[in-house]
Amino acid sequence: MTDTWIISANKNIAALVDLGREYGGKVNVIVAGDVDIAGVDRVIRIPIEKDAPVEVAAPVFGNVLAGLANRGDMILAANRPAERVLAAAAAARLGAPIFTGLRHAQPDGDLATGHLARFGGIADQDVAFRGPYVAVVDGGGEIEGEAVESEDASHNTAAADTYSARIVSEEKDNVQSAQLNQAQRIVCAGRGFNNKEDLSLAEDLAKAVDGELGCTRPLSEGTSWMSRDRYIGISGVSVSPDLYIAAGVSGQIQHTSGINDAKVIVAINNDPDAPIFEQADYGIVGDVYQIIPALTQALQS
Repeated sequence: MTDTWIISANKNIAALVDLGREYGGKVNVIVAGDVDIAGVDRVIRIPIEKDAPVEVAAPVFGNVLAGLANRGDMILAANRPAERVLAAAAAARLGAPIFTGLRHAQPDGDLATGHLARFGGIADQDVAFRGPYVAVVDGGGEIEGEAVESEDASHNTAAADTYSARIVSEEKDNVQSAQLNQAQRIVCAGRGFNNKEDLSLAEDLAKAVDGELGCTRPLSEGTSWMSRDRYIGISGVSVSPDLYIAAGVSGQIQHTSGINDAKVIVAINNDPDAPIFEQADYGIVGDVYQIIPALTQALQS
């Protein structure tokens, strides 16, 4: 029986657990620090000192997995900065392949097979491999329920000393982080907005539909009007909401590859030939400065 091993420094791993349950076998979590984990079969905890970054435990994750992971086991890590480091260390320690864009995987005799989204979702690829493998995917939300009693990795003979590093200072911004991959409704602002202040129109519409506000790459990396975690597209985040409203979005493939799994797409653009209309379920040709306030008012009334 093949198992799933989740590498984590965060309790938001619901999507990883779902993948593990579909894969079959037990779902095990190796977690750094004091994070409580619920809804899995086994939790192994790696102690981290309070003033140390999670990445110092990278060799411990790799060594614990080297002693426990078997052929065909799936090792998952959330697509977050710390977990990406831990996943890379584990893959190097095991000599295992590491993938991004994993949509589905299943054991198949001596092999494991997986379905990958390549190039930000533009292409699909089926892969097969022997031995344990590592995949970095969206972590999802928090698992509800009572925390599972954990084992201390320091008692495992496969554990190793951590790296020596300390956090000596932190700089934090006041930007509220977004969880777009969990949102059921999203309003995405594109280059159809002329000024940063005008994004309040899109924000009002997002509130009216009880959703989140996202953006295309130019508004994040070009003008810095919005934070990087709100950028939707090939090198940003991929989303699968029930409702996706593209406001002033042209619809280039670099963006639309990130919304392929959206259930309903509504496009608002003043160019009737904009590529976004080819993917939209509903299209409104018009000025976002007129259409969005009207939609917002109708939803609020």
